[in-house]
Amino acid sequence: MSILDNPPVRRRPDGGSLLQQFELGLEAPICLTWELTYACNLACAHCLSSSGRRDPRELTTEQCEAVIDELERMQVFYVNIGGGEPTIRPDFWHLVEYAVAHHVGVKFSTNGVRLTPDRARWLASSEAVNGYVDVQISLDGATAEVNDRVRGKGSYDTAITALRNLYEAGFRDAKLSVVCTRENIGQLDEFKVIADRYGATLRLTRLRPSGRGADVWDQLHPLAEQQRVLYDWLLAHGEGVLTGDSFFHLAAFGEKLPGLNLCGAGRVVCLIDPVGDVYACPFAIHEDFLAGNVLADGGFARVWRNSELFADLRAPQTGGACASCSFYDSCRGGCMAAKFFTGLPLDGPDPECVQGHGESALSRLGDERRVPAPGQNHSRRTPVRNQPVLLQLSRRGDALADAGAPPVSFCEENPLAGFTPDRAAQ
Repeated sequence: MSILDNPPVRRRPDGGSLLQQFELGLEAPICLTWELTYACNLACAHCLSSSGRRDPRELTTEQCEAVIDELERMQVFYVNIGGGEPTIRPDFWHLVEYAVAHHVGVKFSTNGVRLTPDRARWLASSEAVNGYVDVQISLDGATAEVNDRVRGKGSYDTAITALRNLYEAGFRDAKLSVVCTRENIGQLDEFKVIADRYGATLRLTRLRPSGRGADVWDQLHPLAEQQRVLYDWLLAHGEGVLTGDSFFHLAAFGEKLPGLNLCGAGRVVCLIDPVGDVYACPFAIHEDFLAGNVLADGGFARVWRNSELFADLRAPQTGGACASCSFYDSCRGGCMAAKFFTGLPLDGPDPECVQGHGESALSRLGDERRVPAPGQNHSRRTPVRNQPVLLQLSRRGDALADAGAPPVSFCEENPLAGFTPDRAAQ
């Protein structure tokens, strides 16, 4: 008999701050991330889900509709749809309309490959989606030189074209989504200029050592002095720049940044992957953080409310090695995924702790440091056209492929399966 059959009973205390209530978990997530497919036309060097090839087991259209029906019953505010490149799915636009029709808002992330002028006009004018759909364009360099090194040649032009198409169609307040790296921290002002030019809002997120990001994290994560530059810049721009609560570890500099400043994994957010597996965090796609599957009895609601993993995450935390730090109440020990994928204990300091505790902890581990192997790898085994420069460097996945190791899941080699030029303009 599993924990799902006899879930632990925890009484929610009366009163307390909103933050304290969130730490105990909610009856339904405020929002969740849903990766509809691992198929992608790009092969970004820092892709947190190691996307590229499509998994033929991904949920069908009907199964996706059933998940949306359940989210409506649970009164989930909106879903962050990603991938892979979600617009590659032939039923993507249908699922967007279906979600909106069932009172579930949609925010989807895209590299812009299918945001044609016609599709941009549809997003701007369609009564079926107007006001309920948010579009997030990924760009990791304010110049092609910086962006394409990470995302692949031509990806800068694709993203800028998509932003322009949305702006000229009358779609306002798209999001320009940037993963902060040591190579683009000096371009923050330039990113803001690009966002303003196209009537968009800038959204900065943290580089996590997840997926392929684990292979380039040592090269790309911001240096200690750049963390301070980022923190000061975010304070100066206040709520005019979104962060998705990515940088709560920076609160140990002093003043908290706008937002919850809380790891919401399993408490207020989670991830559904293309085959329906539910993980505690979008940045922790690993069996250690797998809570269940939406196709099992009871569906997503049962996983969210009754999984043993989520119950543990919602239990009172001791703070571990960080408990004695005077800044613990500010940063709450930092990011769970960042610790896990750099080989630090979950009750240890964040590897990018701005007080230096993470760097010291990594140094103490020395040769005993053990970095978890990636849980999944959907990267394509053959060279990708216009691949990013960083992918030309040696990676753990290459070693596995050279050794003849079988793929973790049976993925199609063609990431554009089901995608035809005629459909691109629909």
